[in-house]
Amino acid sequence: MNKFTLTQEESALMIIDIQERLVPAMPDNKKIIQNTNTIIDIANSLKIPIIVTEQYPKGLGNTILDINEHLDIVSVFEKTTFSGYTDKASNTLKQLGRKKIIITGMETHVCVFQTVRDLLANDYMVFVVGDAVCSRTKENYLNGLSLMSDMGAIITNTETVFFDIMKEAGTPLFKRLSKLIK
Repeated sequence: MNKFTLTQEESALMIIDIQERLVPAMPDNKKIIQNTNTIIDIANSLKIPIIVTEQYPKGLGNTILDINEHLDIVSVFEKTTFSGYTDKASNTLKQLGRKKIIITGMETHVCVFQTVRDLLANDYMVFVVGDAVCSRTKENYLNGLSLMSDMGAIITNTETVFFDIMKEAGTPLFKRLSKLIK
């Protein structure tokens, strides 16, 4: 059951390519941004490391301001490969020593899919937040989720991530953070 359990100590958050020129093309962009920001706020509160990738920022722009303003300490990596599992990201993950990677971002069937595939191939446990990833079409979104699930990624959602990582209700931190998912 370890594969299905998130813990604060073992987890890192990876945000894939939520960028200025990509976001407007996504039909569910407001929901994706809101859910990603919820997970960022949880990660910041629990000191879970965050890695952000940006696909060719010269052409697609940087991570959108609405995401950036929620980030505390973060590693940002530019890339031209579709996979976010670049040498720099790989080295950072190795240094962190975290084996459970929570994924949000764009697009589900391209950069998210290839990043997840590479993480799984390198013995990471991957938790794709289904309501915090998207593609331009529903068909591509569903296909990306299906492929990642078939490869062994856990397809989850924002609330499940929150409750799993929190473990317990009634704490001051739970009371403060639970407002994020209401």
